[in-house]
Formats: sequence, structure tokens, C-alpha cells
Amino acid sequence: MKKPPALLGFAAFSGTGKTTLIEQLIPLLRAQGLRIAAIKHAHHDFDIDHPGKDSYRLRKAGAQQTLVASNRRWALITEHGDGLDEPNLFELLTHIDTEHVDLVLVEGFKHEAFPRIELHRPSLAHPILFPHDANIIAIACDEKLMPVPPIPMLDLNHPQAVASFIIATLKIDSGKEQPT
Repeated sequence: MKKPPALLGFAAFSGTGKTTLIEQLIPLLRAQGLRIAAIKHAHHDFDIDHPGKDSYRLRKAGAQQTLVASNRRWALITEHGDGLDEPNLFELLTHIDTEHVDLVLVEGFKHEAFPRIELHRPSLAHPILFPHDANIIAIACDEKLMPVPPIPMLDLNHPQAVASFIIATLKIDSGKEQPT
């Protein structure tokens, strides 16, 4: 039985580069044989469908769930209605096909407990999140911090070093069959 995938988040103020770093990390981690899933929290109403498309029309007509599928991908859109609480990361994880994933990279969900790397750019003049967030396991920064925090410091401008840290720290093995 396969163990559940590793889970790692990225914490930072808006505009710090969370999505950019994750976008750089995914091909680096895939090159190491890892199968990656990504979950991103949106703070606003968003739409992955567009007016005029059949799936949009079906959803707007009242379908609670709309599944769009082709020979290349499929996407499930689920309507929750108005006034519900923010989604819970661990509930959302139940929708990930964990049999085919080694690592889930998460952007957002800062109020939930799971390991995170903080991204920090002193030039943006935002306060550092560590040590106020006990889930931060490292800081990726584009400058040296003083005083030096008591957790690993990573170069935000060197995604390969961040990827190596992720693999080593989370002790991730790819889902590939190992030779015997």
C-alpha cells in the first residue's frame, strides 16, 4: 500500500512570488521522478470556465457538479453556493488521486497546520512570518536576513536548491517502481 503523498505549502504576502516559485519547482521536481499535484486557494470568486462554453452553460443552468473531459484532461467543477466557510485543505485533499501523486504543493491555506516554506523579500517591507507561524520549516529569501533565523535559509533565486531541500527534508520517494 502506497503511503500518502508529502504535503508542502508556501507562505508569503501577495506579490512575493509564491506562484512563480511553485511554477519553477514543478519541472525540477518532476525531473527527479516525482509526481506533483498543486492546490491553490483563491481569495475571490473565480471561474475556470468561460461564458459561451457548454460546460459554463450547464453549470449556470444549475448543475451542482460539471465534469469536463477529453482525451488529454478532465476537470470537475463543484458549486458550493453562497455563504459557506472557506474550503478546508484536508477536505480538498480527498479529491486528489493520491495513488498517482508523490507531493502536493499548496499555495494559501495559511490557517491550517502543515509544513510550509516562507518566501520573504525584504525590499517589499513586509514583516517576516516566522516565528509567528510554527509550521514554517525554512525561509526562502532573496537577501541575507539579520539576525539569521534558527531554521534553514534558502536562496529564493535558486529554485534547484529549494527543490533539493524539499526532497531531502520531506524524504520523498518517487512512485516509480524500484529495481529489485
